[in-house]
Amino acid sequence: RRRGAARRVTRRCISAAPGGQAGPRGAALRAAGAGGGAPGSRGPAAPRTRRSTEGRRALPAGGGRGVPAAEGQRGGRAQPRGPPEDARAARPRGAEEPRLSSTTFALTGDAAHNQAMVHWSGHNSSVILILTKLYDFNLGSVTESSLWRSTDYGTTYEKLNDKVGLKTVLSYLYVSPTNKRKIMLLSDPEIESSILISSDEGATYQKYRLNFYIQSLLFHPKQEEWILAYSLDQKLYSSMDFGRKWQLMHERVTPNRFYWSVTGLDKEPDLVHMEARTADGHTHYLTCRIQECSETKRSGPFPRSIDVSSLVVQDEYIFIQVTTGGRATYYVSYRREPFAQIKLPKYSLPKDMHIISTDENQVFAAVQEWNQNDTYNLYISDTRGVYFTLALENVKSSRGLEGNIVIDLYEVAGIKGIFLANRKVDDQIKTFITYNKGRDWRLLQAPDTDLRGDPVLCQLPFCSLHLRLQLSENPYTSGSISSKETAPGLLVATGNIGSELSYTDVGVFISSDGGNSWRQIFEEEYNVWFLDWGGALVAMKHTSVPIRHMWVSFDEGRSWTKYSFTSTPLFVDGSLVDPGIETQIMTVFGHFSLRSEWQLVKVDYKSLFSHRCTKDDYQTWHLHNQGEPCVMGERKIYKKRKPGAQCSLSRDYSQTVVSEPCVCGQGDFECDYGYERHSNNQCIPAFWFSPSSLSKDCNVGQNYWNSTGYRRIVSNNCTDGLREKYMAKMEKCPGKAPRGLHILTSDGKLVMEQGHNATFIILMEEGDVQRTNIQLDFGDGIAVSYANFSPVEDGIRHVYKSAGIFQVTAYAENSLGSDTAVLFLHVVCPVEHVHLSVPFVAIRNKDVNITAVVWPSQAGTLTYFWWFGNSTKPLITLESSISYMFTVEGMNTVTVQVAGGNTLIQDTKEVAVHEYFQSQLLSFSPNLDYHNPDIPEWRQDVGKVIKRALVTGIPDEQILVAVFPGLPTSAELFILPHKNTTERRKSSEADLEQVVEILFNALNQNLVQFELKPGVEVVVYVTQLTLAPLVDSSSGHSSSAMLMLLSVVFVGLAVFLIYKFKRKIPWINIYAQVQHDKEQEMIGSVSQSENAPKITLSEFTDPEELMDKELDTRLWLTPIPAHDPASLVEECQIPCTLRRIS
Repeated sequence: RRRGAARRVTRRCISAAPGGQAGPRGAALRAAGAGGGAPGSRGPAAPRTRRSTEGRRALPAGGGRGVPAAEGQRGGRAQPRGPPEDARAARPRGAEEPRLSSTTFALTGDAAHNQAMVHWSGHNSSVILILTKLYDFNLGSVTESSLWRSTDYGTTYEKLNDKVGLKTVLSYLYVSPTNKRKIMLLSDPEIESSILISSDEGATYQKYRLNFYIQSLLFHPKQEEWILAYSLDQKLYSSMDFGRKWQLMHERVTPNRFYWSVTGLDKEPDLVHMEARTADGHTHYLTCRIQECSETKRSGPFPRSIDVSSLVVQDEYIFIQVTTGGRATYYVSYRREPFAQIKLPKYSLPKDMHIISTDENQVFAAVQEWNQNDTYNLYISDTRGVYFTLALENVKSSRGLEGNIVIDLYEVAGIKGIFLANRKVDDQIKTFITYNKGRDWRLLQAPDTDLRGDPVLCQLPFCSLHLRLQLSENPYTSGSISSKETAPGLLVATGNIGSELSYTDVGVFISSDGGNSWRQIFEEEYNVWFLDWGGALVAMKHTSVPIRHMWVSFDEGRSWTKYSFTSTPLFVDGSLVDPGIETQIMTVFGHFSLRSEWQLVKVDYKSLFSHRCTKDDYQTWHLHNQGEPCVMGERKIYKKRKPGAQCSLSRDYSQTVVSEPCVCGQGDFECDYGYERHSNNQCIPAFWFSPSSLSKDCNVGQNYWNSTGYRRIVSNNCTDGLREKYMAKMEKCPGKAPRGLHILTSDGKLVMEQGHNATFIILMEEGDVQRTNIQLDFGDGIAVSYANFSPVEDGIRHVYKSAGIFQVTAYAENSLGSDTAVLFLHVVCPVEHVHLSVPFVAIRNKDVNITAVVWPSQAGTLTYFWWFGNSTKPLITLESSISYMFTVEGMNTVTVQVAGGNTLIQDTKEVAVHEYFQSQLLSFSPNLDYHNPDIPEWRQDVGKVIKRALVTGIPDEQILVAVFPGLPTSAELFILPHKNTTERRKSSEADLEQVVEILFNALNQNLVQFELKPGVEVVVYVTQLTLAPLVDSSSGHSSSAMLMLLSVVFVGLAVFLIYKFKRKIPWINIYAQVQHDKEQEMIGSVSQSENAPKITLSEFTDPEELMDKELDTRLWLTPIPAHDPASLVEECQIPCTLRRIS
């Protein structure tokens, strides 16, 4: 749920009123605004430098917008240990305690409310809005709410419940980032779906009902009336009148993956970038205008589908991820140019990737490589964001409150190129700092003395200072580290001194020179905020007990003055401090007890400043890196307020920077892509990298930049010196023969449906693309050729009209050589139906043939999975038939699954397996054919009717009737041995003979008939007799030979009589009519053997000739002498009965 940020705690929590943010990304991403497209539009304004704390996933991300408010908690604070700083601020006995001017206001009636959202317009506005809520964790919804408004900077508040509706329950408060007079309130969706809009800083409201439930909002970075709304059912809506009317843009949009256009990059200001699932079921990157987002108006800047939750639009860059074959590939578009594949070191093999920062035309990315679990490697790119080089290995990562990945990297505000990172070294977490954007890192030097002035024994590299680098997810606590652009070089952080980072023995440290040296200012955790544009510091103890004091410093933490801000100790939940407000007011939120009303303490610290700063109150500060004055290729001099000067800065205060370029040295250059820095400080090609590959896109007659293995750090402003030596050299493109030719499909798949467009992409690692001929043979008799690579950059399309496996061959040739690439493409026609053709009865331990009949028959290459009985592993074949031997008597299940392309279908049949049995072909009176629709269901039901007509005192399980497809209607009768009679073989055979005699007598006397429907009587006849020995699996039947000989004589006599008299025998030609167009549904019992005699049906007289006259006599037919098995298969169509004579 979107309100999931509020945790179940006994203390109260407060949150910022979001300026359009859908939830707490952590300040890192919140500062990025609309993914870089709308800075500040997703939440409270935050310095862009804070973006470096949390990774922005290009690339399936755990982070996200979540809920609109970055809700803070008061849980988990350290217990006080008795602040030694009290001694430093001791005052004479009897002296009055210094006190700041303050007023307290209680939000009466809200004692039960456990959440609050606060908005202060700022910019000299005196309006403060507070929304308090009672969130029921059991119900998962807001049950009560109150809206308060102050117009005097928080001295007094007015309750506005009557103006928004006494029965209206509010859940969220939003503020337009471009016009903070415009306020939007959301009602709780459990009660109603509506919004309340104010254009006068919350004084009056208009209510509008919605037909959808809002999960998050995204305000336009420039147009104050334009808003995007994301609903609970994954639909994206747009409004151009600040929420009064909404229009559906797209369905199935991925949460948190929609962005406004970026000014100066996107042509239309109302363009929206989004990641959505389209009708084909795949996820795509789409763009459209908010009023023109129909299917015909949408465009796809990236031609293929992408991974879910991988789209990131941030500043000049767009990132996406595509996974094929279990390996992720990342793409980037710089300034809306065509996408290019991101180049990481060849064997980094990333499992996960997060975009950390896109400041200063460069990308900082955190990559978790194949052998990492809880750490990430930092990579830094070139300007286009394509080629990445390693900046730092094994940086610590953790999970945020919402499961988002947080990288322990912090970018210092106000000075470019300085970063802090926590790195894992030999299972210890240590803090490192860089002054040149990751080229060089070093440990932090611990303070020389502690708070008491005693020396600190800490020697590098065994001991150093380690800092917590997480920003606060509650905007009303200071977080573990902070810096301000208006106070360059000043850093305040929580940490410890020792061999590694600790979370128990902590204190607060400060640096006034950009991290070169540090001093300890507190021995336990404190919230420290910047006052008056960063010229002063205010600190408040981070504790779980009530407090009434705060500490103020005007000399960058060297000395502190203790002030009381309330007469009654307060459980502090947070403070609203804005260093840019000239009114010099801060608001402290809390409770006098855990069950009391919210107390809002307005603190006016204007009296702390004696005068407005003049030029005599300032001093200069030279930025350096351990004494080296050149940082990022420049010497910089900043203007800062003198320590101890209690003067206030004006709103137009600017830390004047005097800078001049430095001569380029080795520290201004990093290794280029494909190169690695060795111990001698030289950049050497990696074992997997060929420097000549950089010219692969180069054509004869053109020039290219040949890398020296070095590249100047982005944003570095050095000149001369080593610049000429290390900068890439422009050279003539060498002529090259085609090498490394590759052919692949646009979607990376090797299966294509017949009749659909197949798009082939041809890539070449080396060669002159303008002078290399390309030929592509599709393998179906069609080929195309091109004079160069230009026409094939977007792919070559082709439609296959038949199914099969096609060898697609690409051939590249120029005057220096040639190269060939081959791809085997499977073109399939989706299979729609499969029928498993199995014998009804099979003999144990004898092979039987099983066939899967697939429609359509020309479906291309198919894979068959055969499952027998209770087997958990299938037999896999490419043929539609399989020979199998059943070893267990009884009913055996056979299942076949047929896979073709993305389709998988199956059919299941049962086979009765016995040691021996008898079978008999049956025919029926002609009136049955008239009522035969020739479908499987009818044959199944009629088979049951025939079985009931046959069973008279015979056990039901000993009779099996199978009706064959086709006309005329025919069937096969199986007489099975009684269960568990295998051991009593001879007596069982006698019993079986007795059953057969009973049935055949009844059939021969026309005593077996059934009523199909009223007035339709169907007679069942015997067509052919198969004696018991014919299906006996035992050996040594001397009597069988005699019966067989008599059968041959009898058949000869029968054929003679038929030929002589040419009389009609209707039940003898049951197999004469071959049904070629019927499905192969059923076959008779089969026992395959090369020398097994088979029945051939072609010897029966033509059925039209036999229709002349009828015989009154009924003949019993014995098996016909054997024919060649191959001819039998050719002549015998469905229905057909094959038998083995033992």
